[in-house]
Order: sequence, then structure tokens, then C-alpha cells
Amino acid sequence: MMIEESNDKSELEQLKAEGNIALARIYASNQERLERIVVFRMDPRIRRRIDAADVLQEAYLEMDRRLHDYVADPKVSVLIWMRQRVLQKLIDMQREQFRDKRDVNKEQQPAANWNSGNTSLSVNAFLAASITSPSQFLIRNEDVLQLQSAMDSLSDIDREVIALRHFEQLTNQQVAEVLSLSTTAASNRYIRALNRLSDSVSTHPSTGEQKGEMDGN
Repeated sequence: MMIEESNDKSELEQLKAEGNIALARIYASNQERLERIVVFRMDPRIRRRIDAADVLQEAYLEMDRRLHDYVADPKVSVLIWMRQRVLQKLIDMQREQFRDKRDVNKEQQPAANWNSGNTSLSVNAFLAASITSPSQFLIRNEDVLQLQSAMDSLSDIDREVIALRHFEQLTNQQVAEVLSLSTTAASNRYIRALNRLSDSVSTHPSTGEQKGEMDGN
């Protein structure tokens, strides 16, 4: 897939010209964003065991080792390459933790059917974590559950498109890269997914606030 965004081309040129020096600079400018992605995608059962900063540090070392291979054949833009390395490191570290399932599950009961690719549960965990007080929980918990139900009603790819756009805040071109779609196909799928989610959420009057956020209001 061609890298279409001029900023990505510029970053790629920097990596080719300056190597690891440019990598450190570009990584630093995206570090907060990558950390949010790690927090969003992390299995809730091991949040007390794995720190997002540790995932990023290990991922950066992997980027540093693989930089030459990437710039020699860049199949995706720089940010998406970094995202791939970060999420792969998260998967590896989670697998390591779950080798001792008894200890992990003792700390926190496992979420039903959880895996790192289950986007609806990632969304639900993200929303639940944003509830900061008992009073907010009483007011908003029902809406969180209803939104999760609405997300569950979507296909896997529709959930992922919405998560990539709204929770990871990727551009349409970046979503296309992640899902190996054309830009037009990614845009059309996003519009359809958003319409399906809006239709599902609209059946629950108490979720009006979330619907407005999804619609961009």
C-alpha cells in the first residue's frame, strides 16, 4: 500500500537519512498517543502487572533493532509501523503473564471471553475506567453497558473501524493501512459502521450523550 500522507513521507525520509536519531525524535512525538493505544488494548486482568511505559520501552528497543528492515521496505506509514511494534510487544508481554494463569486470575476475575483483539470489551474497559466516582458510576454505568451491547451487535470489523477512529483516533488513511483496505473502502466501512452503531444506540434513550459523541457533536 502506498503511503499517501506527506507527513508520513517526511518522517520516512528522516528515518532513511538520520536512522536511529530520527527514530528517537519521531517516537518521542508519538509516545503519548502510543501509550493511550496500549492502555486501550491492554487486558484488564493484568493492568496491575504490566505498566504501559514498560511495554513502550520494550517496543522501542524492538523498533531500534528493526529500523533498517523497515526503511528498506516500508509497507505502512511510520506511525502504523510503530503501532504494530507496540501492539506486538503488548501481546508478547500478556502471553508471558498468562503463563501463570492462577496468579493473574487471583488478582482479578477474568472478563468473559476476553482476548486482546476483542474490541467491544476494550471499549467497555476504557469507558468503565473513565468513571471516577461512585455517583458517576450510578449515573453512567447503565449507559456504558448499553453502549457495549450496541458494540456487540456490530461485526468484528465494524467494531474495529470505530475503535480505530474514535478510541485510537487514527485518520481514515491510517485505518486503511491497519485493515489493509483502500482509503475509499475504509471510509465507506466507517460510515456504515457508524450508522449501524447510531441506529443501535438510538434504541436506548439514556445513551443519547454517547450517540452525540460518536456523531461528532
